[in-house]
Amino acid sequence: MGRPDPETIRNIGIMAHIDAGKTTVTERILFFTGRLHRMGDVDYGTATMDWMPQERERGITITSAATTCQWRGCQINIIDTPGHVDFTVEVERSLRVLDGAVAVFCAVGGVEPQSETVWRQADRYSIPRLAFVNKLDRSGADFGRVISMMRERLGANPLPVMLPIGRADTFRGIVSVLEGRALLFSTDDQGGVVTKEDIPADMIQAYEKAREDVWSAAAEMDDGATERYLSGSLDAGEVRRLIRKGTLEGRFVPVLCGAALRNTGVQPLLDAIVDWLPSPSDMPPVEGIVPGDGHGLRERNDEEPFTALVFKIQTDDHLGRLAYMRVYSGFAADGDTVLNNRTGKRERLARLVRMHADKRTHLDEIAAGDIAAVGLRNAATGDTLTDMDHPFSLESMRFPEPVMQMAMEPESTKDEKALEQALSDMTGEDPTLRVSTDEDTGQTLIRGMGELHLEIVVDRLRRERKLSVKTGKPQVSYREGISRHAEADAVFEREIAGKRHYGQVSLSMDPAENGISIEASPGLAVPDLFVEAARAGVAGSTGGGPLAGFPVDGVIVRITSMKLHETDSTELGYSSAAASAVRQALQAAAPVLREPVMKLDIISPQEYAGDIIGDLGSRRGRVTSMEPGCDATAISARVPLAELFGYTTALRSLTQGRAGYSMQLLEYAEVPPAAAQALMQRMGIAIRQ
Repeated sequence: MGRPDPETIRNIGIMAHIDAGKTTVTERILFFTGRLHRMGDVDYGTATMDWMPQERERGITITSAATTCQWRGCQINIIDTPGHVDFTVEVERSLRVLDGAVAVFCAVGGVEPQSETVWRQADRYSIPRLAFVNKLDRSGADFGRVISMMRERLGANPLPVMLPIGRADTFRGIVSVLEGRALLFSTDDQGGVVTKEDIPADMIQAYEKAREDVWSAAAEMDDGATERYLSGSLDAGEVRRLIRKGTLEGRFVPVLCGAALRNTGVQPLLDAIVDWLPSPSDMPPVEGIVPGDGHGLRERNDEEPFTALVFKIQTDDHLGRLAYMRVYSGFAADGDTVLNNRTGKRERLARLVRMHADKRTHLDEIAAGDIAAVGLRNAATGDTLTDMDHPFSLESMRFPEPVMQMAMEPESTKDEKALEQALSDMTGEDPTLRVSTDEDTGQTLIRGMGELHLEIVVDRLRRERKLSVKTGKPQVSYREGISRHAEADAVFEREIAGKRHYGQVSLSMDPAENGISIEASPGLAVPDLFVEAARAGVAGSTGGGPLAGFPVDGVIVRITSMKLHETDSTELGYSSAAASAVRQALQAAAPVLREPVMKLDIISPQEYAGDIIGDLGSRRGRVTSMEPGCDATAISARVPLAELFGYTTALRSLTQGRAGYSMQLLEYAEVPPAAAQALMQRMGIAIRQ
């Protein structure tokens, strides 16, 4: 079987807020394309793409799952991504390698917090998108409100190409603006037959306005089309072509609609994926670094040297350590040897497979545009694999810092090595999971993105590795920052093993919003290797701050001067002097405790809004907005993560189980002095003087 034409490939992601229905949309896509013969159901734990036991029990997607299907002669490679904020890294690394995406919005909830997060992630990678407004059969569904929220919250330019016929209990189909027909989906054959009828009389006015909007937006894409639009001769076929152009250029986002659980609107969505989302051939050349030559480009075709990016590591029960990769150029066969540009070592492509959730199909070769998995021993997320004779490094990926930690230890000392190995494997799979050792207690500390993230890690250790572990309560991952400018100067002068070492470094330190920035003033009168040694000394001394030993965050360090000794200057001397200067500056800069502050979004019946706001105030929270709706009130607030443990139970109690919420990291902010003292005492940590 020959390689598919890149023009007929679509690499897409399905992304959304939790419970918007993206996994259900994916299940219906697989059913209507013939990839599945029976549709799974998230609520009953039978969804194909939610293959992990933890996913099926909780009814949520935890890990991104890949699959492939065919529609109208096109191969659609799909990655179904999680919607829970704790697993947003799965969205990040999937979007890094995809060409297009379908954003699923709940017709009731609209643009929810994680919807906004994944939209911004897609913006960062300039990914063309379609929008699918789902759950129009639910009480409170409002298609127009979702369109307005896309404009206001996302800054998007939505272009509705479908309109719902009715809503909630009266929802019965959709109007295709391009066809000028109503599409009704049969219920006796699981929606497989689509009947086209005249547009209902009460929707003619809405249809005509939507048609005018679509034709006008399409005409703006081409001068000739503008003339034909003004003369009334712009036909639907050309409008389809121009919508594709506008979608690929990011000028607008076509909006479709339906109710996936009722098998309504899925086939038009598949048509839109084929018609309007890009093929690999539509994408610009991939950029990277050629060793020795600097910046380089590679066209996305089979004639260029092999280039692939590893975007996910997963441990498979049968094949061992699998690396998911996106091939950007060239081709490779099963068993070929490639170069890992990070390690500089050879890697053998063993056991090439195409994934369908947790199932596998063997591949003889992979080529430009493919997404596949392969057995690799030493690859890590973000590695570039290339032809041995043509090295080329693609931009790697950046991942958010963990905000919560938990202590754990094996119940039996004989399991210590097994636990260490299991956590090593899991950190290889998940870049947001960090493991360290508590210097005081010797306990293992795992850090992750939230309570659910850590809970899943512990559950997997017990189920998959059969390890009995004891865990402490999840704790917030605090940081230490500074509140004012400080300067310091340090000299290191010592004889070690018969050799004298000298270094002198002066530096300044200022507060910043987040992260650690290390800068060196131009014209330092020392060789570059000593400047780099000083940088390393600064970086190595920020792992523990002066208050309680938490990592330092939110500082800018500037190396302002360095003195050179005629005979004794060494890298060790400058790195040691820089480390000493940093410690002095941190003490002098009025150190403060910094905590993660979450953006909390709550949907609740109006009658409970007052109680919720009062409870948020008791948690050091601040309400930032309230949006009354026809059925519920949306409340947004910023609340310290430390005050949100057990919030699910508290909110259920306040609202008789009728409210729901989601949260995401907003920023790290200074803890008020009284709260800082109370927090430290509660955690049993004495503030260092």
